[in-house]
Amino acid sequence: MTVMMVGFDLDLTLADTRRGIGAVYAALAAETGAFIDVPLVVGRLGPPLEMELANWFPEPHIPEMVLRFRALYPELAIPATLLMSGAAEAVAAVRAAGERVMVVTAKNEPHARATLAFLGLDVDLLVGGLWAAGKGAALREHGAHTYVGDHPGDIAAARAADAFSLAVATGGFTASDLLGHGADHVLDDLTSFPQWLDAFDRTCQPRSPRERGDRPRDEGR
Repeated sequence: MTVMMVGFDLDLTLADTRRGIGAVYAALAAETGAFIDVPLVVGRLGPPLEMELANWFPEPHIPEMVLRFRALYPELAIPATLLMSGAAEAVAAVRAAGERVMVVTAKNEPHARATLAFLGLDVDLLVGGLWAAGKGAALREHGAHTYVGDHPGDIAAARAADAFSLAVATGGFTASDLLGHGADHVLDDLTSFPQWLDAFDRTCQPRSPRERGDRPRDEGR
């Protein structure tokens, strides 16, 4: 019998990385003299690192800044990372249901793995370096019936995998925003995830675009 899989995003879904990522951007600003609006950056986490750095550095410098960001991350960011409310219980609920836990994230895989280890979250499968609809192939390959995330890009990921899009309003988007971007259902946070999973019908299909009331959107906010 095939074991069912639930996929989760990492930043602002399972892991509160805002303080740590902010510390890395502050260090980059101090080292380079570049202006970086750190509160703005941490308020819109989700897109890949290269996309955010492009807002603050000329294109030729971005590869160098990516390397420097990643060099600083283990010392500055990981120790400052916290569990999102209900994250450990959500992972436990999936396991209690006899299913597997998958994390698919835009974060590079070594830092994602170190973050999960620091937080004590034991997952069955981790795939890093994927963003928005690009996550869909990994979710589909491993048979995830649901993908949980806080960003419109995560909704696009679920849609690309023909999976149920369960959004959590724990990032930079409200529940209304996430429903407007096409989420099938929205939770305030993961504290209510175990009850949701217990009642979830695995045979249900994601809503059609007409049912979701999809509208044009910028998924790379």
